[in-house]
Amino acid sequence: MSKMSRIEMLQSFAESEPENPFNWYALALEYQYLDPKKAYFLYEKLLKEHKSYLPTYYQAALFYTEQGSIYLAKQTFEKGISLAEQLNETNTLRELKNSYQNFLFENDLD
Repeated sequence: MSKMSRIEMLQSFAESEPENPFNWYALALEYQYLDPKKAYFLYEKLLKEHKSYLPTYYQAALFYTEQGSIYLAKQTFEKGISLAEQLNETNTLRELKNSYQNFLFENDLD
């Protein structure tokens, strides 16, 4: 399946089930390198409209870091860590905390 047909399929799923965050998440992942502006829009949509969808926080924070939006990445990691604690998602919490510590070190933040 080509990248575009996969995107078209995901777009169709997202439009037919707008309440399902996974469809928007998968679409954002597809657009990360193909169209970063579109990916940015989709991550923002997920973080506003589907705040409890935990997988978004890690990927969005990495994306923001790659785009040079360090402050936004930091906020996203912190919100994801807080949500993982609230949801008692210990594996995700551990992954987010480890990635956050690496992020802080790599960007000379404390």
